[in-house]
Amino acid sequence: MDSASSTDLPLAGSGRRRADATRNRTKVLDAAERLFARDGVEKVTMQDVAKEAGVGVGTLYRGFTDKAGLAMALLDERERAFQERMLSGPPPLGPGADPLDRLAAFVENYVALVIDQRELVLLSQTAAPGARFRSGAHDLWRTHCRHLLDLAGAPSPDIRADTLLAALSAEMLTHWLTDQNRPQEALTRDLSALARSLAT
Repeated sequence: MDSASSTDLPLAGSGRRRADATRNRTKVLDAAERLFARDGVEKVTMQDVAKEAGVGVGTLYRGFTDKAGLAMALLDERERAFQERMLSGPPPLGPGADPLDRLAAFVENYVALVIDQRELVLLSQTAAPGARFRSGAHDLWRTHCRHLLDLAGAPSPDIRADTLLAALSAEMLTHWLTDQNRPQEALTRDLSALARSLAT
């Protein structure tokens, strides 16, 4: 048998290893979600998650690197559902509405998403300097906001999109909600108005 054909053969047990890895990932994410909800993200350690999931600490670190990676994996499904509504759901969040109405709807829905998962989003965005800029989700949010601002005729839509997303960071929202005690409803309304004002 030549070397080219031998590489086409599956490795013995490779399918089982992939299934085990998938099962372990599900167990870890389920365990992390339970612990984060019960004890708060800050108090939970990677060792706690491994113990709760019934996996080795090495297995956990191979799959997620650190707690921020675990937070990002948990957020992935929630962000994906939000993205689907944003890109193909009903207006005003989805296509078919005026660009500024869509931008305001994005802000309102995004604020709700961040606040609902605030500890996880905060961890994923602040794990390292510039962490929030390196996620695929951030790239999509920025592209979407920039596109809507451009359609609305805003000058420098890229800078304005960045400015809006800075105001929507988990750190900024946490500051307003907890340090300044701003009510969520009023804060959302003000940020929606800010988004509209960026087009002028």
